[in-house]
Amino acid sequence: MQTEPTEDKLRVDKWLWMTRFFKTRQSATKAVNGGKIKVNGQRVKAAHKVTPGDNLHIIRLENIWSVEILGIPHRRGPAKEAQLLYAESEESIAARADVSSTRRAERISRPREDIRPDKRQRRHLRVLKGKD
Repeated sequence: MQTEPTEDKLRVDKWLWMTRFFKTRQSATKAVNGGKIKVNGQRVKAAHKVTPGDNLHIIRLENIWSVEILGIPHRRGPAKEAQLLYAESEESIAARADVSSTRRAERISRPREDIRPDKRQRRHLRVLKGKD
């Protein structure tokens, strides 16, 4: 598998799709046009060309990435190849880990109301309703 670039510039929406930050190119284009992507600190359009050495600030849902472009892909390959084309900053990695742990803690502490009662709880409910 080759990750050699065929050219030294690529549209930012295509680069985001090829490096698997977005599942579809259309969603990458919407994110760029919506201001969720900044190239070297500047808001850009989807047709803006990126080159190796550019810094991207990507906001997707609750995750924020700060990455430096290392290469331009020639195809949308596997995730292992895509990860070789950018370097994420240490601050970005730490911030995403912090958000993930906070989200996990909130999910654990949240009451689970949508679960059906088990056999013991159903029996107890039947006794309370006077059906047994």
